[in-house]
Amino acid sequence: MEEEKEAVMVTPGEVLGRSSDVKAGRGAYAAPHNNTVYASLTGFRRTIPPPPDSPDKRPTVEVTGHKAHGPVPQPGSIVIVTKVMARSASADIMCVGSKCVREKFTGIIRQQDVRATEIDKVDMHLSFHPGDIVKALVLSLGDARAYFLSTAKNELGVVSAESIAGATMVPVSWTEMQCPVTGQIEQRKVAKAAS
Repeated sequence: MEEEKEAVMVTPGEVLGRSSDVKAGRGAYAAPHNNTVYASLTGFRRTIPPPPDSPDKRPTVEVTGHKAHGPVPQPGSIVIVTKVMARSASADIMCVGSKCVREKFTGIIRQQDVRATEIDKVDMHLSFHPGDIVKALVLSLGDARAYFLSTAKNELGVVSAESIAGATMVPVSWTEMQCPVTGQIEQRKVAKAAS
């Protein structure tokens, strides 16, 4: 298979092929749940033939931007919660691992993705507050407007929050943080600190 001659513009979430036919390269990812390769950024689709001596005969499909792209959201992204509703919380994705993103990415933490147990008892307003810094896992591209995020693991959740008094709160349990100034305790879905 030869490299594609004509540059085809693709956007995040666009299907690039089946995992059985192509390998995901830069700017692309394979979704294991449906064996489909998707674009993870806006740019030009490129298909690279496999090396002649490679046992894997699938070509690699990649997306290259016309300008340098910053990191793209992926598992372990750090997000800032911007709005809390009854069934979900909106968040701006700030960092991917230790790298800050250059573009604006939005995420949604749905009620069913806050924690792994007692999902029906989750109160979004007791889990997150606007301004909280949260470590979340990117589940999928979600819909056209936002990535779907999860905090359903012990190490995921609120990593930093400000109290009503304006102080940085200290975690006291996996569901509570305390203001060091006033001693007031507030409910949160707290991330377990790495030991």
